[in-house]
Amino acid sequence: MINRSPDPPTRSGLDGASDRPRVRAASASPVRGAPPPGARRQLARPLVLLAAFVCAACGLVYELELVAVGGTLLGDSVAQTSVVLSVMVFAMGVGSLLAKRLTRRPATSFALVECALALTGGLSVLALYSCWAWLDRYGATAAGLIGTTFLIGVLIGAEIPLLMTLIQRVRREHAGRAVADLSAADYVGALVGGLAFPFLLLPALGPAAGALLTGAVNAAAGAAVVLWLFREEQPRRVRLLLWAGCGLVLALLAVAAACTGAIERAARQALYGAHVRFAVQSRHQEIVLAGDAPGRAGPPLQLFLDGRPAVCGPDEYRDHEALVHPAMAGRSARVLVLGGGDGLVLREVLRHSSVRSVLVVEADPALTELARTDPALAALGGGSYRDRRVRLVHAEPLAWLRSQARRDDGYDVVLSDLPAPGPGSDRTAHTEEFLGLAAGRLAPGGRIAVRGGAPAGPLWAVEAGLRADGLHTVAYQGSRPAAPACPGEPADAAAFLLAGRRDPALALAGDAPPPRSLTADGLRASAARLAARRPPRPPSAYRLLG
Repeated sequence: MINRSPDPPTRSGLDGASDRPRVRAASASPVRGAPPPGARRQLARPLVLLAAFVCAACGLVYELELVAVGGTLLGDSVAQTSVVLSVMVFAMGVGSLLAKRLTRRPATSFALVECALALTGGLSVLALYSCWAWLDRYGATAAGLIGTTFLIGVLIGAEIPLLMTLIQRVRREHAGRAVADLSAADYVGALVGGLAFPFLLLPALGPAAGALLTGAVNAAAGAAVVLWLFREEQPRRVRLLLWAGCGLVLALLAVAAACTGAIERAARQALYGAHVRFAVQSRHQEIVLAGDAPGRAGPPLQLFLDGRPAVCGPDEYRDHEALVHPAMAGRSARVLVLGGGDGLVLREVLRHSSVRSVLVVEADPALTELARTDPALAALGGGSYRDRRVRLVHAEPLAWLRSQARRDDGYDVVLSDLPAPGPGSDRTAHTEEFLGLAAGRLAPGGRIAVRGGAPAGPLWAVEAGLRADGLHTVAYQGSRPAAPACPGEPADAAAFLLAGRRDPALALAGDAPPPRSLTADGLRASAARLAARRPPRPPSAYRLLG
């Protein structure tokens, strides 16, 4: 605003006329801290809100990427989720406090924050993969996860104070209204980012490429928009440096994208061994297949789902036989398999000549497609999906059970080939509600078999869930493998639960070739050992809401 008071006298004692041209020249250029001039002023408010929307979406994607990669590399997804969320929220508070020092030049500061966030968030997944592949696996990766999360959280926390300052620069208004508009853009952006990650970025690009693309969007839509809107805040030289820095960030992300494949391969080889033959990130999980077909000279076939060993070498049949064959001792014309997309439980079911139909309910189409088309996995499964008795439904088992709850037809055998409960694992398939719905699909005299987890804890909670529905149970174990074939595989034999409306008897059916790893006497002996270990006060059943 120009001072309209009389001009002060000059040092020469003249009337100050020589100063007037300088005053007029200053009035010809916008003042720093003023709203954008001309047409940009009309666009300024919606574009600042758009920047808030984009930054919120990118920030939530970074957070979810860290959770997903941390769970895959370090295991115990619940612990990794807790660490990332708690460190992120704390760091955002630190970033908000630090942003108070940056509000004198909010546009410049915001551009620098967004460039730093784009570079840190975009490279975060590749950095964690590199820690796993070339440094101390667990120690360096855990430290990298915490450090990266903290830095990203500080930068995200600095965004809102700076955007609030820019909003008020565009148009002075009641603080409550400005906060409401900015918060709405932030929350809607978080919604879009949270939905885009599992349904678009993760299945289409994978964690690393998805993070790099998010970083590019962050730099372009966050920093560039503000630099263009408020370009009067910086001198020309500073403005050129900021644009050059933004371009350098995009170039570095592009170079990293070109190296993504090599870094991911190195990380997978460090995690799964040197013989990875197939890897894909589906909408449901990361699927990695390593090794070679049975009977080949190469290493035995191994299948990993989200880092969890699902098929482990030449002894894989032990677990599958133990889940299937005791439950098939009795009427078994109609069989329901929950999970089991790899086709190996299905292989054991189809060995029984009494089977007339098998329904497989598997959530992940990518896994069943791999079991059908990969020569090694299809050979290991005995081509089970080609059998005419098999029908496949792609659906979440819990959702499918709920949708079928009122049907009056029942199955003679229900087999739950879903992961056994363990530290940090999803326990949905072993909750009282899930097991009750599965038991509700049994025909009179039918039997249900589930994976029970370790006898030291989860096994008895799963048993409590089955008994809560009025089922009689017996716990047993399969045969112990000679040695663990996959990283993270327990050395002890897995535990299972067989349940029915009447006391189930552990036996083997006569309508199939004898299992390679089971005998009726061995099953009964393992049941006696586990019965002696049953706690006098069993733990409570797992609950969906509890």
